[in-house]
Amino acid sequence: MAEPMAEPATGAAPGAAPFVRRLLAQARVEGLATLRNGESVLLTLGIPVMLLLFFANVDVLPTESVADEAIDFLAPGVLTLALLSTSMTGLAIATGFERKYGVLKRLGVTPLGRPALLAGKTAAVVGVVVLQVLVISALSLAMGWRPDPGGVGLALLAAVLGVAAFAGLGFLMAGTLEAEITLAAANGLWLVFLLLGGIVVPLAELPDALETVARLLPVTALGEIIGGTVGDGADVRALAWVVLVVWAVVAPVAAARWFRWE
Repeated sequence: MAEPMAEPATGAAPGAAPFVRRLLAQARVEGLATLRNGESVLLTLGIPVMLLLFFANVDVLPTESVADEAIDFLAPGVLTLALLSTSMTGLAIATGFERKYGVLKRLGVTPLGRPALLAGKTAAVVGVVVLQVLVISALSLAMGWRPDPGGVGLALLAAVLGVAAFAGLGFLMAGTLEAEITLAAANGLWLVFLLLGGIVVPLAELPDALETVARLLPVTALGEIIGGTVGDGADVRALAWVVLVVWAVVAPVAAARWFRWE
């Protein structure tokens, strides 16, 4: 009797290609759904762009002490806000209502599988984030922003950590709270991060107690790093990197630990 043909040496590799195809297909569906939803577009692009245009052209912010021009202060903060809007708020709300209506449960038992589903959602977030960065950066450049090319690598690393932290928070809310509570919590946290994250108001303008708390937030750390590496050239404190890394690890781990599919 002839011996059976030997298995490929790569072992699990044959199953990798279908998984990747399922992941990419889900990411495409998730990304298109986000871009076709008017509320999502308003949150991810409309509001950040409007804030950038408004505060860069209206002299209401006390930015003289932190930057020569308003756009130098605003561009890093608005980029941070855009990442926050997509990675946390938009993801939390969409996932929360999918969980409420049983979409997550049904998709999780299809050939797509839960790992590919969550990976597809994350990939879709990354795709939308790339679009946001391109649009906001182009607009900021047109308005006179001159970032330092030498800091782009560190800024991108910080952006990856920030997306991980925000997505972890988004999944944590969506997987542990009721959909309506997730909606309120995600929007409320977005507003808190906007006001305390140094995005439109310099941290130095906050009361000392609030400033201390604000410096422990992931949005503040991300904004400080982006601003210091490609923005106004201010020194980036080591604490900012520590805070961002801790959030980028703790938030996803907490989401994985307590996420409930139904």
